[in-house]
Amino acid sequence: MTEVTDDLEPAPLRVVPADTTPFADVEAVFGTRGDPAHCWCQWYKIPGSNWRGIGDEALRDRLEAQLNAPGAGPGLLAYDGDEPVGWCAVEPRANLPRLKSSRLIAGHTPNPDFDEPGIWSISCFVVPRAYRRRGVGRALAEAAVEFARANGARIVEGYAIDATKHEKIPAADLFHGTVSMFADAGFTEVGRPNADRAIMQLRLRD
Repeated sequence: MTEVTDDLEPAPLRVVPADTTPFADVEAVFGTRGDPAHCWCQWYKIPGSNWRGIGDEALRDRLEAQLNAPGAGPGLLAYDGDEPVGWCAVEPRANLPRLKSSRLIAGHTPNPDFDEPGIWSISCFVVPRAYRRRGVGRALAEAAVEFARANGARIVEGYAIDATKHEKIPAADLFHGTVSMFADAGFTEVGRPNADRAIMQLRLRD
């Protein structure tokens, strides 16, 4: 889909729609331990009352089915050569019903119509430990903008953590991406749910 040069690495990263890749590569990025392996980017798609009754394998199967379904999304994979090194969830915000009640966004977005198909969300990044601090997240964010634009998005939105508000941030808290990473990709802050969280948006067209 696109190729983004990482300033910290001489080799470019290749970012492609995940539905064009072997699902085994998606599984390699999500791993078998930690939060990604217990979520599979389904948290915002399943009402809270139903979440606890779904096991890890069922969540993985849901993501695989979503990747096999018609239409754009729900994510991108980054490669360093032939090695999958990162995932980014990007799709229409209307596909994420749990966002409506999330403290990350409810009451703080200037675009409260969650059925608006032209607003897309970048809701999650997964980068295995061995590939962090190499620009993978930034490459995915930039590619996600291009992907959303190519598929008719009017606005792209992210829910970033402000790293300047913490001395140290656990890696598990960075799955939304950082304010600086979104800013580098052209986003601007449009809402601040709390001191260390910001809604970042990039308008692609009127």
